[in-house]
Amino acid sequence: MKLILASNNAHKLVEIKAILGDVFEEIVTLREAGIDHETVEDGQTFLDNARKKAREIAEISGCCALADDSGLCVDALDGAPGIYSARYSGVHGDDAANNRKLLEVLRDVPDEQRGAHFTCAIALVRPDGSEVTAEGYFYGVIAHGESGRNGFGYDPLFFLPEYGCTSAELSPEEKNRISHRSQALHKLLAQL
Repeated sequence: MKLILASNNAHKLVEIKAILGDVFEEIVTLREAGIDHETVEDGQTFLDNARKKAREIAEISGCCALADDSGLCVDALDGAPGIYSARYSGVHGDDAANNRKLLEVLRDVPDEQRGAHFTCAIALVRPDGSEVTAEGYFYGVIAHGESGRNGFGYDPLFFLPEYGCTSAELSPEEKNRISHRSQALHKLLAQL
């Protein structure tokens, strides 16, 4: 059985293959499937967006489709940037600009109010329209500066007190074991 990831993100593909590789014979990105489609993410929640992306790709491809929507939710910002995490600075996917903006907005926020979590909502939609969904959460605090070279997005700012480092300082294997996406994928796997 083939699974199409409703993304071209190589980081996500590696993690998804590691967890769901025994369930599906083949897991491919949109590009690898020959699909040129971008879903308008206009949902009100991470799960809304994940469901919409997976449903559109399942309809286009006739295959099982998996989509996730994830982002950073900062307590002091009432959950922002949330579903707008990838475009927080105004430019979609500009990690450096997003991190600069977050640091600027939190500049005067004391350590005890810098709590945050990553959320990941995952939807798998089958060709018959049935779906399975799951969510995962990854808790930490926002550091005062970037540290680490692994990961992407807000990882260099996302400090994990129990590990004494940022998410970007974890090995890819360690991060994939404990991340919000890993948690959501394992919950999804249990349902499959």
